[in-house]
Amino acid sequence: MKKSFLCALFFVVLMPFSLRAELSIDITGAHSEPMATGLPVFSAGGEQAKEMAEKISQVIESDLESSGLFRILDPLAYLQTFKGIEDAPVFVDWQAIKAEALIQGHIDYLSEKQIRVSVRLWDVYAAQELYSATLEIDNKGWRRAAHMIADAVYKRITGEEGYFDTRIVYIAETGTPLNRIKRLAIMDQDGENHQFLTDGLNLVLTPRFSPNMQQITYLSFYKDTPRVYLFDIETGKQQVVGDFPGMTFAPRFSPDGHKLIMSMAENGNTDIFELDLDTRAVKQLTNSAAIETSPSYSPDGKKIVFNSDRSGAQQLYVMDSNGKNVKRISFGNGRYATPVWSPRGDYIAFTKMAGGKFYIGVMFPDGKGERLVAEGYLVEAPTWSPNGRILMYFRQEPPNRSGIPGATKIYAVDITGYNERRLITPVDASDPAWSPLLSNH
Repeated sequence: MKKSFLCALFFVVLMPFSLRAELSIDITGAHSEPMATGLPVFSAGGEQAKEMAEKISQVIESDLESSGLFRILDPLAYLQTFKGIEDAPVFVDWQAIKAEALIQGHIDYLSEKQIRVSVRLWDVYAAQELYSATLEIDNKGWRRAAHMIADAVYKRITGEEGYFDTRIVYIAETGTPLNRIKRLAIMDQDGENHQFLTDGLNLVLTPRFSPNMQQITYLSFYKDTPRVYLFDIETGKQQVVGDFPGMTFAPRFSPDGHKLIMSMAENGNTDIFELDLDTRAVKQLTNSAAIETSPSYSPDGKKIVFNSDRSGAQQLYVMDSNGKNVKRISFGNGRYATPVWSPRGDYIAFTKMAGGKFYIGVMFPDGKGERLVAEGYLVEAPTWSPNGRILMYFRQEPPNRSGIPGATKIYAVDITGYNERRLITPVDASDPAWSPLLSNH
Protein backbone atom coordinates (compact mmCIF):
# COMPACT_ATOMS: atom_id res chain seq x y z
CA MET A 1 0.00 0.00 0.00
CA LYS A 2 1.26 3.43 -0.85
CA LYS A 3 2.12 5.94 1.82
CA SER A 4 -0.23 8.44 0.17
CA PHE A 5 -3.31 6.71 1.63
CA LEU A 6 -3.40 9.51 4.19
CA CYS A 7 -3.76 12.05 1.33
CA ALA A 8 -1.53 14.81 2.63
CA LEU A 9 -3.22 18.06 3.53
CA PHE A 10 -0.77 20.84 2.70
CA PHE A 11 -2.04 23.03 5.51
CA VAL A 12 -5.15 23.86 7.47
CA VAL A 13 -5.89 27.42 8.51
CA LEU A 14 -8.39 27.79 11.32
CA MET A 15 -9.92 31.24 11.33
CA PRO A 16 -11.08 32.90 14.54
CA PHE A 17 -14.57 32.18 15.77
CA SER A 18 -16.69 33.50 18.58
CA LEU A 19 -17.24 32.02 22.01
CA ARG A 20 -19.45 28.96 22.23
CA ALA A 21 -23.12 29.73 21.67
CA GLU A 22 -26.12 27.88 23.04
CA LEU A 23 -26.50 25.75 19.90
CA SER A 24 -25.35 22.27 20.92
CA ILE A 25 -26.30 18.59 21.13
CA ASP A 26 -25.83 16.58 24.32
CA ILE A 27 -24.64 13.16 23.17
CA THR A 28 -24.00 11.78 26.66
CA GLY A 29 -27.62 11.51 27.75
CA ALA A 30 -30.88 10.19 26.36
CA HIS A 31 -31.68 10.08 22.67
CA SER A 32 -32.79 13.43 21.27
CA GLU A 33 -34.13 14.64 17.94
CA PRO A 34 -31.45 15.28 15.30
CA MET A 35 -30.52 18.91 14.70
CA ALA A 36 -32.17 20.44 11.63
CA THR A 37 -29.27 21.62 9.48
CA GLY A 38 -29.06 23.55 6.25
CA LEU A 39 -26.31 22.34 3.92
CA PRO A 40 -26.57 23.93 0.47
CA VAL A 41 -24.15 22.58 -2.14
CA PHE A 42 -20.93 24.55 -1.72
CA SER A 43 -20.53 27.46 -4.10
CA ALA A 44 -17.70 27.17 -6.64
CA GLY A 45 -15.30 29.16 -8.75
CA GLY A 46 -15.82 27.56 -12.16
CA GLU A 47 -17.26 24.36 -13.64
CA GLN A 48 -14.45 22.07 -12.43
CA ALA A 49 -14.83 23.41 -8.90
CA LYS A 50 -18.62 23.01 -9.14
CA GLU A 51 -18.29 19.26 -9.67
CA MET A 52 -15.92 19.00 -6.70
CA ALA A 53 -18.25 21.13 -4.56
CA GLU A 54 -21.10 18.69 -5.16
CA LYS A 55 -18.99 15.69 -4.17
CA ILE A 56 -17.63 17.28 -0.99
CA SER A 57 -21.08 18.49 0.08
CA GLN A 58 -22.50 14.99 -0.41
CA VAL A 59 -19.84 13.37 1.79
CA ILE A 60 -20.34 15.94 4.57
CA GLU A 61 -24.09 15.33 4.42
CA SER A 62 -23.64 11.55 4.53
CA ASP A 63 -21.23 11.76 7.49
CA LEU A 64 -23.42 14.02 9.59
CA GLU A 65 -26.67 12.16 8.90
CA SER A 66 -25.03 8.79 9.62
CA SER A 67 -24.31 9.99 13.17
CA GLY A 68 -28.03 10.25 13.87
CA LEU A 69 -27.43 13.68 15.40
CA PHE A 70 -28.05 15.84 12.32
CA ARG A 71 -30.96 16.03 9.87
CA ILE A 72 -30.03 17.74 6.62
CA LEU A 73 -33.01 19.74 5.36
CA ASP A 74 -34.43 19.26 1.86
CA PRO A 75 -32.54 21.57 -0.55
CA LEU A 76 -35.81 22.31 -2.37
CA ALA A 77 -36.90 24.23 0.73
CA TYR A 78 -33.87 26.53 0.75
CA LEU A 79 -34.73 30.20 0.18
CA GLN A 80 -31.18 31.50 -0.18
CA THR A 81 -28.44 30.64 -2.66
CA PHE A 82 -24.81 31.43 -1.84
CA LYS A 83 -22.50 32.68 -4.60
CA GLY A 84 -19.38 32.81 -2.43
CA ILE A 85 -18.03 32.23 1.07
CA GLU A 86 -18.28 35.92 1.89
CA ASP A 87 -22.05 36.00 1.31
CA ALA A 88 -23.78 36.59 4.62
CA PRO A 89 -26.68 34.30 5.49
CA VAL A 90 -30.17 35.79 5.44
CA PHE A 91 -31.05 34.27 8.78
CA VAL A 92 -34.80 34.88 8.53
CA ASP A 93 -34.83 32.70 5.40
CA TRP A 94 -33.19 29.83 7.25
CA GLN A 95 -35.33 30.37 10.34
CA ALA A 96 -38.40 30.14 8.09
CA ILE A 97 -37.54 26.52 7.23
CA LYS A 98 -36.68 25.78 10.87
CA ALA A 99 -32.95 25.30 10.33
CA GLU A 100 -31.01 25.38 13.58
CA ALA A 101 -27.52 25.17 12.06
CA LEU A 102 -26.21 26.22 8.65
CA ILE A 103 -23.08 24.97 6.87
CA GLN A 104 -21.79 27.24 4.12
CA GLY A 105 -18.84 26.43 1.87
CA HIS A 106 -16.92 27.35 -1.27
CA ILE A 107 -14.47 25.52 -3.57
CA ASP A 108 -11.72 27.04 -5.76
CA TYR A 109 -9.08 25.35 -7.91
CA LEU A 110 -5.72 26.98 -7.20
CA SER A 111 -3.97 24.86 -9.85
CA GLU A 112 -4.71 21.74 -11.86
CA LYS A 113 -4.35 19.51 -8.79
CA GLN A 114 -4.71 21.82 -5.80
CA ILE A 115 -7.99 23.06 -4.39
CA ARG A 116 -9.03 25.42 -1.62
CA VAL A 117 -12.02 24.51 0.53
CA SER A 118 -13.58 27.22 2.67
CA VAL A 119 -16.32 26.51 5.19
CA ARG A 120 -18.39 28.39 7.76
CA LEU A 121 -20.78 27.08 10.42
CA TRP A 122 -23.61 29.27 11.67
CA ASP A 123 -26.04 29.23 14.57
CA VAL A 124 -29.18 30.28 12.71
CA TYR A 125 -31.30 31.54 15.63
CA ALA A 126 -28.44 33.38 17.32
CA ALA A 127 -27.32 34.73 13.90
CA GLN A 128 -23.78 33.90 14.98
CA GLU A 129 -20.78 32.27 13.31
CA LEU A 130 -19.55 29.26 15.28
CA TYR A 131 -16.64 28.09 13.17
CA SER A 132 -14.76 28.82 9.95
CA ALA A 133 -11.80 27.20 8.24
CA THR A 134 -9.86 27.09 4.99
CA LEU A 135 -8.11 23.95 3.74
CA GLU A 136 -5.71 23.83 0.80
CA ILE A 137 -5.32 20.24 -0.40
CA ASP A 138 -4.32 17.98 -3.23
CA ASN A 139 -7.56 17.25 -5.09
CA LYS A 140 -7.04 13.50 -4.47
CA GLY A 141 -7.62 14.24 -0.80
CA TRP A 142 -11.09 15.69 -1.30
CA ARG A 143 -12.85 12.90 0.62
CA ARG A 144 -10.56 13.41 3.61
CA ALA A 145 -11.23 17.14 3.47
CA ALA A 146 -14.97 16.44 3.59
CA HIS A 147 -14.54 14.08 6.55
CA MET A 148 -12.43 16.66 8.39
CA ILE A 149 -15.09 19.33 7.86
CA ALA A 150 -17.78 16.97 9.15
CA ASP A 151 -15.58 16.24 12.18
CA ALA A 152 -15.16 19.98 12.82
CA VAL A 153 -18.93 20.55 12.66
CA TYR A 154 -19.55 17.55 14.93
CA LYS A 155 -17.02 18.80 17.48
CA ARG A 156 -18.32 22.39 17.43
CA ILE A 157 -21.90 21.28 18.02
CA THR A 158 -21.37 18.37 20.43
CA GLY A 159 -18.20 19.53 22.18
CA GLU A 160 -16.52 16.17 21.50
CA GLU A 161 -14.13 14.91 18.83
CA GLY A 162 -15.63 13.51 15.66
CA TYR A 163 -14.87 10.14 14.06
CA PHE A 164 -15.46 10.58 10.33
CA ASP A 165 -11.79 10.97 9.32
CA THR A 166 -10.99 7.37 10.28
CA ARG A 167 -10.45 3.95 8.75
CA ILE A 168 -11.74 0.45 9.46
CA VAL A 169 -9.73 -2.76 9.14
CA TYR A 170 -11.75 -5.96 9.08
CA ILE A 171 -11.87 -9.58 7.92
CA ALA A 172 -13.31 -9.95 4.41
CA GLU A 173 -15.02 -13.33 4.03
CA THR A 174 -15.72 -15.20 0.79
CA GLY A 175 -16.14 -18.81 -0.29
CA THR A 176 -18.35 -21.66 0.87
CA PRO A 177 -19.01 -22.48 4.53
CA LEU A 178 -16.60 -25.44 4.31
CA ASN A 179 -13.93 -23.49 2.42
CA ARG A 180 -14.08 -20.00 3.89
CA ILE A 181 -11.46 -17.52 2.67
CA LYS A 182 -10.67 -14.75 5.16
CA ARG A 183 -8.53 -11.78 4.14
CA LEU A 184 -7.47 -8.53 5.77
CA ALA A 185 -9.25 -5.54 4.24
CA ILE A 186 -9.22 -1.82 4.98
CA MET A 187 -11.54 1.06 4.09
CA ASP A 188 -12.67 4.49 5.19
CA GLN A 189 -15.28 4.54 7.96
CA ASP A 190 -18.00 5.15 5.36
CA GLY A 191 -16.97 2.11 3.29
CA GLU A 192 -15.11 4.03 0.58
CA ASN A 193 -11.49 3.52 -0.61
CA HIS A 194 -11.73 -0.22 -0.01
CA GLN A 195 -8.61 -2.38 -0.36
CA PHE A 196 -7.70 -6.00 0.35
CA LEU A 197 -4.41 -6.28 2.26
CA THR A 198 -3.75 -10.03 2.15
CA ASP A 199 -4.25 -12.64 -0.56
CA GLY A 200 -6.42 -15.10 1.37
CA LEU A 201 -3.96 -18.00 1.18
CA ASN A 202 -3.79 -18.08 4.99
CA LEU A 203 -6.73 -17.58 7.33
CA VAL A 204 -6.58 -14.27 9.26
CA LEU A 205 -8.55 -13.08 12.32
CA THR A 206 -8.84 -10.27 14.90
CA PRO A 207 -7.00 -7.32 13.29
CA ARG A 208 -6.15 -4.31 15.46
CA PHE A 209 -4.58 -0.92 14.64
CA SER A 210 -1.47 0.39 16.34
CA PRO A 211 -1.99 3.78 18.02
CA ASN A 212 -0.04 5.55 15.24
CA MET A 213 -1.91 3.56 12.56
CA GLN A 214 1.30 2.50 10.82
CA GLN A 215 0.80 -1.17 11.71
CA ILE A 216 -1.95 -3.72 12.15
CA THR A 217 -1.58 -6.73 14.41
CA TYR A 218 -3.63 -9.82 13.69
CA LEU A 219 -3.82 -13.59 14.03
CA SER A 220 -3.00 -15.77 11.02
CA PHE A 221 -2.93 -19.52 10.60
CA TYR A 222 0.25 -20.81 8.98
CA LYS A 223 0.37 -24.59 8.44
CA ASP A 224 -2.66 -24.85 10.76
CA THR A 225 -0.77 -23.07 13.57
CA PRO A 226 -2.11 -19.67 14.75
CA ARG A 227 0.53 -16.97 15.05
CA VAL A 228 0.49 -13.25 15.75
CA TYR A 229 1.65 -11.02 12.91
CA LEU A 230 2.38 -7.36 12.28
CA PHE A 231 1.35 -5.79 8.95
CA ASP A 232 3.08 -2.55 7.93
CA ILE A 233 0.49 -0.35 6.22
CA GLU A 234 3.10 1.77 4.42
CA THR A 235 5.13 -1.08 2.92
CA GLY A 236 2.58 -3.91 2.85
CA LYS A 237 5.10 -6.22 4.55
CA GLN A 238 4.09 -8.62 7.30
CA GLN A 239 6.16 -10.37 9.95
CA VAL A 240 5.65 -12.85 12.77
CA VAL A 241 6.06 -11.05 16.09
CA GLY A 242 7.65 -14.07 17.74
CA ASP A 243 8.16 -17.78 17.35
CA PHE A 244 6.29 -18.92 20.45
CA PRO A 245 6.10 -22.61 21.42
CA GLY A 246 2.30 -22.62 21.76
CA MET A 247 -0.67 -21.06 20.01
CA THR A 248 -1.00 -17.28 20.26
CA PHE A 249 -4.17 -15.29 19.57
CA ALA A 250 -6.25 -12.16 20.33
CA PRO A 251 -3.37 -9.63 20.02
CA ARG A 252 -3.87 -5.96 20.84
CA PHE A 253 -1.49 -2.98 21.07
CA SER A 254 -0.72 -1.08 24.26
CA PRO A 255 -1.73 2.62 24.21
CA ASP A 256 1.88 3.69 23.52
CA GLY A 257 2.26 1.16 20.70
CA HIS A 258 5.41 -0.42 22.17
CA LYS A 259 3.81 -3.61 23.47
CA LEU A 260 1.38 -6.31 22.39
CA ILE A 261 -0.88 -8.11 24.80
CA MET A 262 -2.21 -11.50 23.78
CA SER A 263 -3.25 -14.96 24.89
CA MET A 264 -0.92 -17.93 24.60
CA ALA A 265 -1.84 -21.59 24.97
CA GLU A 266 0.78 -23.94 26.38
CA ASN A 267 0.25 -27.53 27.54
CA GLY A 268 -3.52 -27.15 27.32
CA ASN A 269 -3.60 -23.98 29.41
CA THR A 270 -4.27 -20.45 28.13
CA ASP A 271 -2.88 -17.36 29.86
CA ILE A 272 -2.25 -13.71 29.03
CA PHE A 273 1.19 -12.53 27.99
CA GLU A 274 2.75 -9.19 27.15
CA LEU A 275 5.33 -8.78 24.37
CA ASP A 276 7.71 -5.82 24.30
CA LEU A 277 8.01 -4.94 20.59
CA ASP A 278 11.31 -3.11 21.14
CA THR A 279 13.16 -5.89 23.00
CA ARG A 280 10.93 -8.88 22.08
CA ALA A 281 10.88 -9.80 25.77
CA VAL A 282 7.80 -11.78 26.82
CA LYS A 283 6.15 -11.41 30.23
CA GLN A 284 3.43 -13.70 31.58
CA LEU A 285 0.65 -11.73 33.30
CA THR A 286 -1.79 -14.44 34.41
CA ASN A 287 -1.10 -17.92 35.73
CA SER A 288 -4.12 -20.06 36.45
CA ALA A 289 -5.74 -23.27 35.29
CA ALA A 290 -8.49 -21.23 33.60
CA ILE A 291 -8.79 -20.13 29.98
CA GLU A 292 -7.98 -16.43 29.91
CA THR A 293 -8.12 -14.40 26.73
CA SER A 294 -9.23 -11.22 24.89
CA PRO A 295 -7.11 -8.76 26.93
CA SER A 296 -7.52 -5.01 26.37
CA TYR A 297 -5.60 -2.13 27.98
CA SER A 298 -7.22 0.88 29.60
CA PRO A 299 -6.35 4.08 27.66
CA ASP A 300 -3.75 5.06 30.28
CA GLY A 301 -2.14 1.63 30.09
CA LYS A 302 -2.48 1.03 33.82
CA LYS A 303 -5.24 -1.61 33.74
CA ILE A 304 -6.19 -4.61 31.61
CA VAL A 305 -9.63 -6.12 31.13
CA PHE A 306 -9.94 -9.74 29.97
CA ASN A 307 -12.32 -12.68 30.07
CA SER A 308 -11.74 -15.86 32.04
CA ASP A 309 -13.63 -18.97 33.15
CA ARG A 310 -11.75 -19.11 36.47
CA SER A 311 -15.09 -18.75 38.30
CA GLY A 312 -16.62 -21.63 36.34
CA ALA A 313 -18.28 -19.51 33.62
CA GLN A 314 -16.87 -17.01 31.17
CA GLN A 315 -16.76 -13.62 32.93
CA LEU A 316 -14.92 -10.30 32.74
CA TYR A 317 -12.01 -9.37 35.00
CA VAL A 318 -9.82 -6.30 35.47
CA MET A 319 -6.22 -6.37 36.71
CA ASP A 320 -3.26 -4.03 36.96
CA SER A 321 -1.03 -3.97 33.88
CA ASN A 322 1.56 -6.07 35.76
CA GLY A 323 -0.99 -8.84 36.35
CA LYS A 324 -1.67 -7.99 40.00
CA ASN A 325 -4.96 -7.20 41.79
CA VAL A 326 -7.29 -9.30 39.62
CA LYS A 327 -10.95 -8.43 40.20
CA ARG A 328 -14.10 -9.85 38.64
CA ILE A 329 -16.44 -7.14 37.30
CA SER A 330 -19.27 -8.99 35.48
CA PHE A 331 -22.02 -10.65 37.52
CA GLY A 332 -25.04 -10.71 35.18
CA ASN A 333 -26.73 -13.76 33.74
CA GLY A 334 -24.94 -15.43 30.86
CA ARG A 335 -21.35 -15.47 29.60
CA TYR A 336 -19.17 -12.48 28.71
CA ALA A 337 -16.42 -12.20 26.10
CA THR A 338 -14.30 -9.88 23.88
CA PRO A 339 -14.06 -6.93 26.30
CA VAL A 340 -12.52 -3.71 25.00
CA TRP A 341 -11.86 -0.52 26.92
CA SER A 342 -13.28 2.74 25.60
CA PRO A 343 -10.71 5.31 24.35
CA ARG A 344 -12.21 7.68 26.92
CA GLY A 345 -11.76 5.17 29.74
CA ASP A 346 -15.37 5.52 30.88
CA TYR A 347 -16.81 2.22 29.58
CA ILE A 348 -15.89 -1.34 28.73
CA ALA A 349 -17.72 -2.88 25.77
CA PHE A 350 -18.28 -6.62 25.56
CA THR A 351 -20.09 -9.50 23.88
CA LYS A 352 -22.66 -11.30 26.01
CA MET A 353 -24.27 -14.71 25.46
CA ALA A 354 -27.51 -15.35 27.37
CA GLY A 355 -30.86 -16.99 26.72
CA GLY A 356 -29.85 -18.30 23.31
CA LYS A 357 -28.95 -14.84 22.00
CA PHE A 358 -25.86 -12.71 21.61
CA TYR A 359 -25.65 -9.11 22.78
CA ILE A 360 -23.29 -6.15 22.52
CA GLY A 361 -23.17 -4.21 25.76
CA VAL A 362 -21.27 -1.66 27.81
CA MET A 363 -20.53 -1.33 31.51
CA PHE A 364 -18.48 0.93 33.73
CA PRO A 365 -14.94 -0.30 34.52
CA ASP A 366 -16.12 -1.38 37.98
CA GLY A 367 -18.83 -3.57 36.40
CA LYS A 368 -21.75 -1.32 37.30
CA GLY A 369 -24.26 0.21 34.89
CA GLU A 370 -24.45 -2.70 32.44
CA ARG A 371 -26.44 -1.74 29.36
CA LEU A 372 -27.14 -3.84 26.25
CA VAL A 373 -27.15 -1.87 22.99
CA ALA A 374 -27.53 -4.54 20.28
CA GLU A 375 -28.76 -8.12 20.05
CA GLY A 376 -29.14 -10.87 17.47
CA TYR A 377 -28.59 -14.47 16.48
CA LEU A 378 -24.86 -13.65 16.53
CA VAL A 379 -23.42 -10.21 17.29
CA GLU A 380 -19.81 -10.08 18.38
CA ALA A 381 -16.46 -8.28 18.60
CA PRO A 382 -17.23 -4.64 19.49
CA THR A 383 -14.73 -1.92 18.56
CA TRP A 384 -14.86 1.72 19.65
CA SER A 385 -14.89 4.88 17.57
CA PRO A 386 -11.96 7.11 18.61
CA ASN A 387 -14.32 9.46 20.46
CA GLY A 388 -15.78 6.58 22.50
CA ARG A 389 -19.39 7.30 21.48
CA ILE A 390 -20.02 4.70 18.76
CA LEU A 391 -19.55 0.92 18.74
CA MET A 392 -18.95 -1.14 15.62
CA TYR A 393 -19.35 -4.93 15.56
CA PHE A 394 -20.31 -7.74 13.22
CA ARG A 395 -23.66 -9.45 12.92
CA GLN A 396 -24.34 -12.87 11.40
CA GLU A 397 -27.83 -13.86 10.32
CA PRO A 398 -29.29 -17.28 11.27
CA PRO A 399 -28.70 -20.30 8.97
CA ASN A 400 -31.23 -20.98 6.25
CA ARG A 401 -33.42 -24.10 6.12
CA SER A 402 -30.56 -26.06 4.58
CA GLY A 403 -28.30 -25.16 7.48
CA ILE A 404 -26.09 -22.83 5.45
CA PRO A 405 -24.79 -20.03 7.70
CA GLY A 406 -26.25 -16.58 7.17
CA ALA A 407 -24.44 -13.54 5.82
CA THR A 408 -22.00 -11.68 8.07
CA LYS A 409 -22.09 -7.87 8.05
CA ILE A 410 -20.64 -4.94 9.99
CA TYR A 411 -22.92 -2.63 11.97
CA ALA A 412 -22.51 0.43 14.16
CA VAL A 413 -24.66 1.76 17.01
CA ASP A 414 -24.21 4.60 19.47
CA ILE A 415 -23.73 3.77 23.14
CA THR A 416 -27.31 4.76 23.97
CA GLY A 417 -28.48 1.89 21.74
CA TYR A 418 -29.92 4.18 19.03
CA ASN A 419 -29.07 4.69 15.37
CA GLU A 420 -27.97 1.18 14.44
CA ARG A 421 -26.77 1.18 10.84
CA ARG A 422 -25.04 -1.23 8.49
CA LEU A 423 -21.65 -0.45 6.97
CA ILE A 424 -21.69 -1.55 3.33
CA THR A 425 -18.81 -3.86 2.32
CA PRO A 426 -18.20 -5.63 -1.01
CA VAL A 427 -18.16 -9.09 0.64
CA ASP A 428 -19.14 -10.58 3.98
CA ALA A 429 -17.32 -8.90 6.85
CA SER A 430 -16.36 -9.66 10.46
CA ASP A 431 -13.92 -8.62 13.23
CA PRO A 432 -13.89 -4.86 12.56
CA ALA A 433 -11.37 -2.55 14.22
CA TRP A 434 -11.63 1.23 14.23
CA SER A 435 -8.56 3.43 13.69
CA PRO A 436 -7.68 6.54 15.70
CA LEU A 437 -8.57 9.88 14.12
CA LEU A 438 -6.32 10.29 11.08
CA SER A 439 -6.03 14.06 11.40
CA ASN A 440 -4.45 13.63 14.86
CA HIS A 441 -1.52 11.65 13.38
